[in-house]
Amino acid sequence: MKKRGAFLDRDGVINKALVIGGAPFPPRNLKEVEILSGVQEAINLLFQNSIEIIIVTNQPDVARGVTTQKSVESINEYLLKELGIRHSYVCFHDDPEGCNCRKPKPGLLLTAAKDLDLDLKNSFMVGDRWRDIAAGQAVGCKCFFVDYGYAEIPPQSPYTRVASLNEAVHLMIGED
Repeated sequence: MKKRGAFLDRDGVINKALVIGGAPFPPRNLKEVEILSGVQEAINLLFQNSIEIIIVTNQPDVARGVTTQKSVESINEYLLKELGIRHSYVCFHDDPEGCNCRKPKPGLLLTAAKDLDLDLKNSFMVGDRWRDIAAGQAVGCKCFFVDYGYAEIPPQSPYTRVASLNEAVHLMIGED
């Protein structure tokens, strides 16, 4: 029997995004990483409800030469270890490269679903940008949008607007 999964964007969902001029940016190094309040509780609830947790993150700053793949991987390893998450999938490309893994394309989710035997129609996507929601919608996931009011286009319906990962998880498991 296929498992349910919770696809979580990294920056803005698990750890604090650096907001500059109304736009979110990832931390550049471990010193800038701050796990958001309530995230550990949310992760624990997902584990307790047998929902597989998968980080899916675009990190185009590698392709742009702003940071290194090693730096991104060290941040991911830290978050996995701190939170007890076992799976992360990363796109290091930028839009001009036209890859299938950069959200809003669903490549990261499709690869994870195949690797982990996930039922996408009974899985979830939690993100803080339209790209995250579009990727989740493309594979039939129920989507939760953590709305920080960034100065960029909002996602298209359907999705559920939430204030945090914790709120999204409580809705996933039917506690609210």
